[in-house]
Amino acid sequence: MIPSSFPDSTEIARLTARMLLEIKAVHFNAREPFTLASGLPSPTYIDCRKLISYPRIRSTLMDFLTVTVMRDAGFEAFDNIAGGETAGIPFAAMVAERMALPMTYVRKKPKGYGRNARIEGAMSEGERVLLVEDLTTDGGSKLSFVDAIRETGATCGHTAVIFYYGIFPETEKTLGDHGVKLHSLCTWWDVLAEAKAQNAFDQETLDGVEAFLTDPRGWQEAHKS
Repeated sequence: MIPSSFPDSTEIARLTARMLLEIKAVHFNAREPFTLASGLPSPTYIDCRKLISYPRIRSTLMDFLTVTVMRDAGFEAFDNIAGGETAGIPFAAMVAERMALPMTYVRKKPKGYGRNARIEGAMSEGERVLLVEDLTTDGGSKLSFVDAIRETGATCGHTAVIFYYGIFPETEKTLGDHGVKLHSLCTWWDVLAEAKAQNAFDQETLDGVEAFLTDPRGWQEAHKS
């Protein structure tokens, strides 16, 4: 069912950050940084996949994501909701259910046998597709999914995520240059603000995280092993 009322974007961001902290999807450690998929260090790590195990929170966030997309892109802007393999699949299914639209998913690469498909489900030429994922960092990984969607003859000019890092200035340009608009619920800045409000971490950790968010590339260069 499509939600009929919702908070403004500032309150959505605060509540999303609060929920992520509540289920301990947020990890801060400035002393022993995490290693990202890129191989670079980071004092922050987020696990949005945990959300699927918390029914009340996942339902609320999917309401938020649905209304955010409809408010920003339009109420009749899409014909198909596509999830990116793997983390985007459950969230795409929940958004599609709310919007009463078909759901598909996009493989990271062809499966190598049978139809050798990247798109699973029914996607038709001319359909307007919303790509749903759990998060985005610099936006680069979304481009392959978007290209796979467009190869079917469908269009894809929007992607929606629960969490957007919000610290790499090139992200929205990367997507924009590819003809894609990003919709998100909250960023690291929202999470940091809520973590401070809750005293969720010690001051040294919060200061270290803030230093990273202010200059992520510089922080990573200084903390390379």
